[in-house]
Amino acid sequence: MLIKVNGKEVDVAEGSTIQDVIEKTNAPYTPGSIICLIKGKKELEKNITKYKIKTTRGSIIIELVDNEEANPIIDVWKNQYEEFVDLSIRWSTSTEVAIGPIVTDLEPTHNEFKYYDGDVVLSLSSFSNESTHLILLKEHTTNVYGVPPYNKGIFARIIGGKKTLNELTGDDVVTAIEPIIERSTKTDSASADLSTVLEEGNELYTYISFEIDEESPVCVEHLFSIIKDNRIKVNFDSNSFVGFYEFEGIDKPKENTTQRVRGTITIRNTGNGVGRMYVYRENRVLTPNHTTVGRITAGMEIIDIAKKDDFITVKSQQQRLLLLSKSQSEASKILAEAGVEHIREGVSDDDGLIVEQSPRYTIDILKEGKVVTKAINPNELRDIEFVDNAPRSVKYFKLISGLLENPVGKIKVHFAVPGMHITIFEGDKKLAKGLVPENNPVDVVNECEIGITNMSAKAAGLIGIRFEPNHEFGPTAESFNATNIVGKMVSNTEGLEELKEGVVVYVRESMS
Repeated sequence: MLIKVNGKEVDVAEGSTIQDVIEKTNAPYTPGSIICLIKGKKELEKNITKYKIKTTRGSIIIELVDNEEANPIIDVWKNQYEEFVDLSIRWSTSTEVAIGPIVTDLEPTHNEFKYYDGDVVLSLSSFSNESTHLILLKEHTTNVYGVPPYNKGIFARIIGGKKTLNELTGDDVVTAIEPIIERSTKTDSASADLSTVLEEGNELYTYISFEIDEESPVCVEHLFSIIKDNRIKVNFDSNSFVGFYEFEGIDKPKENTTQRVRGTITIRNTGNGVGRMYVYRENRVLTPNHTTVGRITAGMEIIDIAKKDDFITVKSQQQRLLLLSKSQSEASKILAEAGVEHIREGVSDDDGLIVEQSPRYTIDILKEGKVVTKAINPNELRDIEFVDNAPRSVKYFKLISGLLENPVGKIKVHFAVPGMHITIFEGDKKLAKGLVPENNPVDVVNECEIGITNMSAKAAGLIGIRFEPNHEFGPTAESFNATNIVGKMVSNTEGLEELKEGVVVYVRESMS
């Protein structure tokens, strides 16, 4: 039987399940992600309410009326609208434009009715169903159109393209009529049941793909950071967009701004919600507050059905050139495949662990055709095990260090006092304003625990680590009430106590 998988027609065995088809076609899919299953074109078109009529002069958009009385005419339109394609404008007056004729099974009436600007009517000219015309009203009028006995023949309203309508002449032709697919068009909800048996004509969508906007290098990297293990998690959904808010609060510059048409991906660059990512289900106006980072090229069907807390499998058309935490030899292989020159700094041996790269962003690397990677010995990278009960403080630490968007971060020594067995690292007072007390120490701060001074103290935002247990003061030398414990350094702690002011310490999150 024939079905479609991610837009491509595939012949599969009767009784095949979603799992069978994914395995047979090697369709991109990450376990636990949502899948969109559509039962076929006719099932899809049952829910379509808008159509774009393309002409040699431009396009006109009509929307079907929500009126049960018009349903018989709407059914005729849905079954036969394609017959109007390639037909000429039959006539154009100051009141109306007519397209046709086609043959229908409708029966005419002889009554006179009042019509309004924007009405769309099926008219049986000369009271003959063999001369059925599509009438698009430019102005209010009262006329006998020989319409069928349903809703005065009105089945739709013009909602776009009135300028085009007014310019049409008898020399123009209808070049296409396209159903407009919107979120509300979808009939099947997300399905994670891979055992569902497919039927002839089904359409299956397993992932989304996107192309990046090369004019927004910084914000595109933010987009890449949101994708983890080839999927993204939905934090908000509405009629007009799907929102991904994991990295809300990270300042991003204004880069390229464009019209937010359906499928556009943007990052908010200022104001409330800065750092959020949006994928648009419907067109929205241009705004300088949103940087365009890409466009969905496949899988809008999945975007349309996605709900809060759903996971979506993602496949980018451009590989992210993030080299941090890789060895110099691994980076060389990746860059060679991308046609990019690799310049090694720091520990240049093959096993050197990369902690910095320049340029930082994928788009800039591709434009320059080369990248410099700075590496350290693997035993110089410190692993941190974060706690689960201090979410604000952990996010603050990851934001300050860069771990929120990268696999390797860095913190700079603020000061270390010999004999106190603590090292304190720089923070950010502005970002620390929201550091309410959480996970305060009780009784003791253990060796190698990491703490942050919360907003109850003047030095809010400072980060510290203790190298021996203490029953009175936290890792930043503050009282327990002013200390939020965010985790513990679990590797390569030797020598940290002797570091001087300004020294950079590289860190990563422990995966053990």
